[in-house]
Amino acid sequence: MSLKLIEQHRSFDGEQCKYSHFSEVLQCDMTFSIYLPSNKEKKKIPLIWWLSGLTCTDDNFSQKSGFQRLAEKYQVAVMIPDTSPRGEHVANDEAWDLGQGAGFYLNATQEPWAKHYKMYSYIVEELTDIASTLVPNFSGEESIMGHSMGGHGALVIGMKNARRFKAISAFSPISSPSRVPWGIKAFTSYLGEDQASWKEWDASELIKKAGMPPILITQGTQDEFYPIQLDETNFLKNAQENNQEVHYKKVEGYDHSYFFIATFLEDHFAFHMKHLR
Repeated sequence: MSLKLIEQHRSFDGEQCKYSHFSEVLQCDMTFSIYLPSNKEKKKIPLIWWLSGLTCTDDNFSQKSGFQRLAEKYQVAVMIPDTSPRGEHVANDEAWDLGQGAGFYLNATQEPWAKHYKMYSYIVEELTDIASTLVPNFSGEESIMGHSMGGHGALVIGMKNARRFKAISAFSPISSPSRVPWGIKAFTSYLGEDQASWKEWDASELIKKAGMPPILITQGTQDEFYPIQLDETNFLKNAQENNQEVHYKKVEGYDHSYFFIATFLEDHFAFHMKHLR
């Protein structure tokens, strides 16, 4: 494994680290960030995954949210992948909502994307193996959360691996990607015209399956992408019809930014820790 530590910062007694490595799954060089709490009491440490949104890297959450205070408070490690494969040899698009920075956390099947755009397998398999070696006293317990496109990713990855993840949460998620412009564009490009193949990557379809982890969603009413890109109606309807535990909270006056995320992040950490311990 070509794992290289490229940044390390003390934060609230824990360590905020950034690594680079060559990904065998994505066939390119990648970076990711991870926060390791101080664990002064030498207890078992659970792991929360954070998935970022369109145009983001692993730096956005680590530098803008202030999550480290909460991760140290709750003594939980936090893993932050990048949002897509990267590099001059990796397929890209001129638009900001497709290609590099917009991997949509799925496994692409269409050219020119299929060779590199395997973010689902990268996270669930390759990066999972790496994370298990980096978290000291890892308890084996995990949960997952994300924002916008990353909220879509958290819902999909969490529900496709329902026995693995104890809880799922999302800020302003794309919860019905097959029905909104961002998702339709990405799914058509990455997965092809056959919409039947889209269902396994659509949270509003996955929620129909029994036994999903508890889910928390927070959505701001002043979000510039709500409701056109982030409509919750179909997802919540399917969740209710299938008796899934979904806590959906709409908050007045908040937008799509990290000011919104930072405001409600403690609610999400408390939710995850309730189910991790």
